[in-house]
Amino acid sequence: MRIFLAGATGVIGRQLVPLLRGAGHEVAGTTRKPERAEQLAAAGAEPVVVDVFDRDAIHEAVAAARPDVIMHKLTDLAEQDFAANARLRIEGTRNLVDAARAAGVERIVAQSIAWIYAPGDGPAAEDAPLDMDLPAIKGVMALEDAVAELPHWVVLRFGRLYGPGTWHAADGEHARLARAGEFPATQEWDALLHVADAATASLAALDWPTGPVNVVDDEPARGTDWVPVFCEAVGAPAPAVAEAAREGRAVSNALARSRGWEPRYPSWREGFRAPNGPG
Repeated sequence: MRIFLAGATGVIGRQLVPLLRGAGHEVAGTTRKPERAEQLAAAGAEPVVVDVFDRDAIHEAVAAARPDVIMHKLTDLAEQDFAANARLRIEGTRNLVDAARAAGVERIVAQSIAWIYAPGDGPAAEDAPLDMDLPAIKGVMALEDAVAELPHWVVLRFGRLYGPGTWHAADGEHARLARAGEFPATQEWDALLHVADAATASLAALDWPTGPVNVVDDEPARGTDWVPVFCEAVGAPAPAVAEAAREGRAVSNALARSRGWEPRYPSWREGFRAPNGPG
């Protein structure tokens, strides 16, 4: 297939391009920064320098690429600007989906987040109620609703990413905070995922049926369980314990596993200590 990978130089995109090429797919990969075009070409992708907020330019880029599938891996979190990331989810996704429709592209795989479920008993499946009080919910719903306008769509609800390039890398922002004693543990439920497992799930999703899919590891955990292990892995002191802002909910990956996906790191316990984990 011919893939239009929006966000090809991002945390997941960098790992996904070689997987797509290795599976025999052609890849047109986007970046906003011209200096990253050479990086994409070296990885075997056709560089497309475009800003998703430029509606006309993204329409032209998608039309020129003539893709079979669009993969939406765009985020804007490098500066921890959550408002910018929400705008990207809302306006950027809108432009990308409209460009797909204009070009006759019927398939899209997009990334979302797994920590959107309202508190409840047991791990949440994909049809569980969402937490409408979550600050990020407006942007997430806008993204998922827009993507669902195409005839065939898959939304990957990823757990909190760790590994190279993420906030939870050894050189990431959360590791820095942990070493400064400013990354407390709470009782909030979390679902975690190594970035390499996010990439393999993205590749697998090209063949999955329409709908949302939770992509998380096998061990949901409260912050009081995983944060101390993370701190140890990055050489930080044991964390303080703080009150949680929300309860959250454990998340199930049963659907993704039923479709043949298996995480390389089934638990954050081993992932945190892997050579390409935070430690």
